[in-house]
Amino acid sequence: MLLPEEVRGNVERALADLGLGRRIETSVPVAGGCINSGARIETDSGETLFLKWNPSSPPGMFEAEAEGLAALAEADVLRVPTSFAWSDEATASWLLMEFIPQGPSNHEAESALGRSLAKLHAHRGNERFGWARDNWIGSLRQRNTLSEDWGGFWREHRIEPQVAQARRAELVRYAVFDVLLDLIPGALSDVERPQLVHGDLWSGNRFVSDHGEPVLIDPAVYLGHGEVDLAMSELFGGFGEDFYDAYEDVQAIPSAYTAYRRDLYQLYYLLVHVNLFGGAYEAPALRAARRIVSEVG
Repeated sequence: MLLPEEVRGNVERALADLGLGRRIETSVPVAGGCINSGARIETDSGETLFLKWNPSSPPGMFEAEAEGLAALAEADVLRVPTSFAWSDEATASWLLMEFIPQGPSNHEAESALGRSLAKLHAHRGNERFGWARDNWIGSLRQRNTLSEDWGGFWREHRIEPQVAQARRAELVRYAVFDVLLDLIPGALSDVERPQLVHGDLWSGNRFVSDHGEPVLIDPAVYLGHGEVDLAMSELFGGFGEDFYDAYEDVQAIPSAYTAYRRDLYQLYYLLVHVNLFGGAYEAPALRAARRIVSEVG
């Protein structure tokens, strides 16, 4: 994987401004997400940094990610990489960050992540759900219009836009989604306190540092409901029982989560996958929708 010359030139100018070197000496690909390219870079001053880029990213995507990382860092309960510089130019979008070496996963790190995530969910910035700006879930825009009502927010800015996009592509074709949309505000009416969430907590967005600390990356943050992160963590697996036990030691998980809220929150991510990757995710989305309607309707 070659680092595009336009990206290289822009990053090297940023490195000079930051006092982190003047040239990129080496660039080693780093495996990760399917949306952006990433590499560990070494500069001529001996700095090791992480660079991600995407020549077709929408304007503002990397700036929003940097702001999300800063919000998680401000909560001061979890390790996240520091963002040094970014660009959202049309043909040379990139984000330059701290490189955190990975270490082996272990029970202690799983427990530490669970406790820290519960503390993150206790962090609050204001009394409204949403965020000061929109951001992205994968390559899809995530609307974060501030709202006083969580159920209305989840319907209008999470489930409804994804259903509409999938229907335009003829990927979701069942009336149960209309019934579900009508049920969402009532199903979430008891969620009153906004909580800071990572927003995209699958196993590929966390790792253990070489010092044994749990680290979170690639956020899609907003003030929402902490159970959203729990639901996403369970959707594709990769989190151990130590994680969930430690979370519940700090913050109880109510029965409504198991009954229907896990499905309702996972449905958003399933629909995102329908819209990003196609109809293979329609069946699990449909099953989740039917379970929610059966439980809540």
